[in-house]
Amino acid sequence: MLLLILRTVPIHVYDGFESQELSGWRWSRWRLIPRAVASESTVVRAGRHALAITVHDGDRYEAASDTGAATERDELMEPWWLFSRTGRTYVYSFSLYLAESVPRTPDRLVIAQWRQVCEDRRCSPDRPILALRIENGALVVSRNDEQGKHILYQGTKDVRQRWLDFRVEVRFDSTEGGFADICLDGHRIVRYQGPTVFQPQHGYPGHGLLYFKTGLYRDALQQPPWTIYVDEYRKDQCPGTGCQ
Repeated sequence: MLLLILRTVPIHVYDGFESQELSGWRWSRWRLIPRAVASESTVVRAGRHALAITVHDGDRYEAASDTGAATERDELMEPWWLFSRTGRTYVYSFSLYLAESVPRTPDRLVIAQWRQVCEDRRCSPDRPILALRIENGALVVSRNDEQGKHILYQGTKDVRQRWLDFRVEVRFDSTEGGFADICLDGHRIVRYQGPTVFQPQHGYPGHGLLYFKTGLYRDALQQPPWTIYVDEYRKDQCPGTGCQ
């Protein structure tokens, strides 16, 4: 009964990270180690505090496989009761700041991603539906489908050491009814229309649950610690009449 109620009540979430403790209702620590997060009072987008996430060598390590190199990460993840569902439209907004410790590198660095729930770890492809990446200091937005990775936006400017204000409006759908509109600092950088979930025949369950993560996900190359700051997170489920 509780699960049914949570699935039918519209989602409206805000976190300004003003508390010294990470909210256990808004966030899961499953993809974090305890030392990775800290309240921040110097690098702040609004209010008095933000959240600092620092990835260290070996954090949440995953060995290399046929699909890629070894990785490590520290990411905030939505808890299951705030997961999104297919056939509905959501607006996410959040602000991110890459610290001076993050170098310009062509190696993998994902700072936010939306993933479809895979219950038995045998889904293929096992990749994010949408991802915000940093390559050589510039922002890249990518989308995955059964044919592989597609670049929706390729930035050219160095976006480190300044606040990046994102607004992502997305409808998760396996048909042409899906879409993703992404704005950076008030300017639209992505307008995509088409499928935004993987098809069920590729191992993904039919319920179509999706979740959001943000933080630092990088190749495991024995790098020093990197830090990203997160502030002003919002997630709203749009009514049938559309988002405002």
